Amino acid sequence: MIDIAIIGGGPAGLSAAINAAQRNKKVTVFGRGIETSMLYKAEKVDNYIGMPDITGKKMLEDFLSHAVSKGVEIKHNKVYQIFKTGDFFTLNADNNFIEAKKVIIASGIEKGKPMKGEKELVGRGVSYCATCDGMLYRNKDVAMIADSESAEEDLKFLSEICSKVYFIPLYKYKGAAYDNVEIINKKPLGVIGENVVKGLSFGDMTISCKGVFIIKESVPVTSLIDGIELENGAIRVNRQMQTSVEGIYAAGDCTGAPFQISKAVGEGLVAALNAVKEL
Repeated sequence: MIDIAIIGGGPAGLSAAINAAQRNKKVTVFGRGIETSMLYKAEKVDNYIGMPDITGKKMLEDFLSHAVSKGVEIKHNKVYQIFKTGDFFTLNADNNFIEAKKVIIASGIEKGKPMKGEKELVGRGVSYCATCDGMLYRNKDVAMIADSESAEEDLKFLSEICSKVYFIPLYKYKGAAYDNVEIINKKPLGVIGENVVKGLSFGDMTISCKGVFIIKESVPVTSLIDGIELENGAIRVNRQMQTSVEGIYAAGDCTGAPFQISKAVGEGLVAALNAVKEL
């Protein structure tokens, strides 16, 4: 069992990891890699104290190198669910189940707003994990929406078990062709269905399907764990960065504005110190 699991490898998550590791705690950071961060693409960062005119890429590389030098474990896995299990938590990280005493969510800003019908039909045809729920749709027609190349393994998996996959890439797809995959280069507008998913709407057309898989770099926080409270679309935290779920902290952009590196790093520190204190 690890002491602190940190979801997200940006400035908030790495700050939390460094400060917890310096206090002799076993820390693991779960993330898809620094290259998926919006900061990574910044040509110049000029408002972070002591590091003028640095690129976002170099800043993140330095943060990551510092964390690794302190013994922080980095796992390039996406966390799909967090379960409260007595006095600790169990994380589903790409279908690997890891136990942790405390959790810090530092997952950044969720990209894109939910579509019409998405939230209402989560668990009733809408899923954020193909390898978790794909077997429920064996020999059925499904749709899969993806925002990056990292989802292409999920597409391959679904193509092997489903009758047909309607693939909607929100990026320029250059991957493999599959006999039972139809690529739709349109933006989806909403999930169709009342009690269960019936299809997907694009405005000028609709498709019929039994499931809709929405594969993003990060899972919506409300799908991560039951009972976590939001405020103005962000995770509600107190001064100790404690969320509404005891034992889970949050830091960085996922807690709301201002969306600044200094704020993220500071919140990561506060979250780590308080998680360590509780341990």
